[in-house]
Order: sequence, then structure tokens, then C-alpha cells
Amino acid sequence: MNLIRPSRNLRLRDALVPLVAAIAIAYFAYHAMHGRYGFINWLALQDRVETLHGELKEVRGERERLERRVALLRPESLDPDLLDERARATLGYADPNEIIILDRSGRKR
Repeated sequence: MNLIRPSRNLRLRDALVPLVAAIAIAYFAYHAMHGRYGFINWLALQDRVETLHGELKEVRGERERLERRVALLRPESLDPDLLDERARATLGYADPNEIIILDRSGRKR
């Protein structure tokens, strides 16, 4: 009885396709996790977005506070107390009846 034995060349050819497929899958899996647009970078971007949203909220709050102060200095809604405060701070004047307290940084309070 003659048994047909596969040639050594045939076994190598049969293993080549799954080997190439496994390498391709490993390549794409690695880049899906660690690549420029991979999962790990996506998580880092999400964290950065959350951080920037927090900073944006703080900056918007500061801007609203400054806009309220500027609105008080407009001619149509001038607040005399705020005008007096800003003029004294800018010019460095004080009323003779006022008590000036300096903190450690040298600023007037």
C-alpha cells in the first residue's frame, strides 16, 4: 500500500497563510491600542478634554465677574463707590480720615 506523504513544501505553504494573518492581526491590534489614534491616546484625549472644560468654566466665570465690574464703570450706570475705589487705587490717594493697613506683601487693604 502506497501512502501519499505531503511534501515538506506543502506543509510550509499551508502554514504561511495563517502566519501572515496572525502577524497582520497582531500589527493592527497593537496600533488599535497604542497607535496615534489608538484607545490609550483616546483615553488621554478624553482626560484632556475634561481638564480643559474645567479651565473654560473658570475663565468664563472670571470674565463674567470682570464684565460686571466694567458695566459698573460705564457712564450710563456709573457706581460712585467703585469709581472712588478705582481712582484711589490708581492714583495712590487716601482720605486723611482713613486708616491704611498694609499686609505682608505691601499692598493696601
